[in-house]
Amino acid sequence: MSTTLDWQPRELTPDGAGVGASVQGLLELLGRLDVGALLADEKALVLRGFGITPETHGTAVDALLPRRLAYVHGNSPRTKVGDNVYTSTEYPAEFVISMHNEMSYSHTWPSRLLFFCEQAPQSGGATPVVDGRLWLSTLDPEVRAAFAPGVRYVQNLHDGYGFGKSWQNTFETDDPSAVESFLTGTGAEWTWTPDGTLRISHLRPATTRHPVTGTEVWFNQADQFHHAGLGEHAAAVQELMSEDELPQAVTFADGSPIPAEYITHIQETGLALAVDVEWAPGDLLLIDNVLVGHGRRPFTGARRVLVAMSD
Repeated sequence: MSTTLDWQPRELTPDGAGVGASVQGLLELLGRLDVGALLADEKALVLRGFGITPETHGTAVDALLPRRLAYVHGNSPRTKVGDNVYTSTEYPAEFVISMHNEMSYSHTWPSRLLFFCEQAPQSGGATPVVDGRLWLSTLDPEVRAAFAPGVRYVQNLHDGYGFGKSWQNTFETDDPSAVESFLTGTGAEWTWTPDGTLRISHLRPATTRHPVTGTEVWFNQADQFHHAGLGEHAAAVQELMSEDELPQAVTFADGSPIPAEYITHIQETGLALAVDVEWAPGDLLLIDNVLVGHGRRPFTGARRVLVAMSD
């Protein structure tokens, strides 16, 4: 196992494992491993050289994530392409996606994420991953102290016409009662506005501990809900919409604003500490979604990376 400062994802290959370069070889390797224990120890696994194709991808996903989760209450633009398999994101290619743990703003989140490269881009497009313990310990003590009481997320999900995601797309249903059933017991507060928008507010911690290792990690998406973390186009959006109308926003636990410089510090620190996983067709990346944050580098050319999630 790597130490925190020199951490890298563990790479597994057919040659290193003494198995065939095929999905059958991958299954043989997985049969020898305690994947849960290995992932808790290594935090991220790159499975490379097994010749996984779109046709054999389902077999690999079934073996690695037998209990796949739907992306319900997710905030990233995605398309469902299979049995709880999604495009990793449809955010424009020219932008960086900052480091984050999937759905850390929610009351529940996937334990594992499995990425699959179907088509590698012409250039760029790496998936950076960051050790959450290192990210937390490297942040300025003033920032850590300010976030200690938690963060409050606000989502404004329109009724099918508007900026950002609709509540129908977010919760994968057209039934408002199904949405309310999902939100009941989550600690969230919600209201329906006259135009059909669903407004959700929920208080979440800024850090969490891994259920197996006990490691405390930075675990929130404040920077992705804050206007200062959305890049240059955020100013233009704010000119068109009031803060109460923005698709998503975030404050400190007491409702006070989070300084923009805190958000910049969080984003820049996470990206600076990250290790890039470069893609080749057929590659798989399995990460522990608590121990490791992930993001995306800008790219050129067509890129198709799929993701599945599991408890």
